[in-house]
Amino acid sequence: MRTIRASIIGFGSVGQGVAEVFLQKREELENIGLDLKVVAIADSRGAEINNEGIDLSEIIARKRETGTIASRQITGVEIIRNVEHDLVIETTPTDVETGGVGLENMLAAFGHGRDVVTSNKGPLALKYRELMDVAREAGSGFRFEATVGGAMPILNLAHDTLAGNKIISIEGILNGTCNYILSRMMEEQASYEQMLAESQELGIAETDPTNDVEGSDTACKLVILANSIFGMDVNYNDVDVTGITKITPEALILANDEGYTIKLIGEVKDDLIRASPRLVPIGHPLAVGGTLNVASIQTDLAGTVTITGRGAGSIETASAILSDVVSLYRP
Repeated sequence: MRTIRASIIGFGSVGQGVAEVFLQKREELENIGLDLKVVAIADSRGAEINNEGIDLSEIIARKRETGTIASRQITGVEIIRNVEHDLVIETTPTDVETGGVGLENMLAAFGHGRDVVTSNKGPLALKYRELMDVAREAGSGFRFEATVGGAMPILNLAHDTLAGNKIISIEGILNGTCNYILSRMMEEQASYEQMLAESQELGIAETDPTNDVEGSDTACKLVILANSIFGMDVNYNDVDVTGITKITPEALILANDEGYTIKLIGEVKDDLIRASPRLVPIGHPLAVGGTLNVASIQTDLAGTVTITGRGAGSIETASAILSDVVSLYRP
């Protein structure tokens, strides 16, 4: 049995989802020879540290009852530097302007020889090459499946299952919020503003939905795909981005009358990286509804492989993090 000592840095919905999944899957992890101990957790107000392993049930309950897990005033980066452990699970919020605290956390982890599994897109969208180089020099594992498609395994599919294939292009819907709004606009023949308000009421859209509806979230994911799968060296500013805020019910109805729907499609191929609303034939594999994500991967040997799944949600994102943890440490 291999013991892995981990920290969870960031204990919002995704961090809590990770803790829940670790609880649910403890027996399965032990069956493949992994004893996973979470020895430190940090949220925005402080941290909990227990070198023998934190009681995850208790810590989840504490967070929900009090709004914080803090039993001491120590930051995530201080935990990374000073608490002895193997793996940093970085789930702080995405900052596409500077990389935010997530970038500091990842660099600190590599500086101390720790492995990193993350759901945080911002640092990878801005500093992908630097992070990969620093991780390689440190001999650290670095996995980030959860940054692109939530539970939809695009990166691992391309790198592992489709190994040996040349990936010619990837296109798809990579933001469930935009897909929900556009789907509902067509169903209700309602305005963008009305369906945005509905999605916010349901918790599908953030209070500030700018990153989703202006295409920034999709652009970040495209950068990660471009760099990781196509070997490019690009960042967020290299993406041609158009959001969905100008789409009208009339445009959707006109498209429908001609046998099409309108979707926010992200695309990577050759030197093209673009996120924009596009006409998609009704019945096409990319014409999924609701909050679903979908990606169509064109290859030279396997042809076109299309996958669909939930691209958001705490448990769904945590499933991708768990997959990366298992991939790093499975005996």
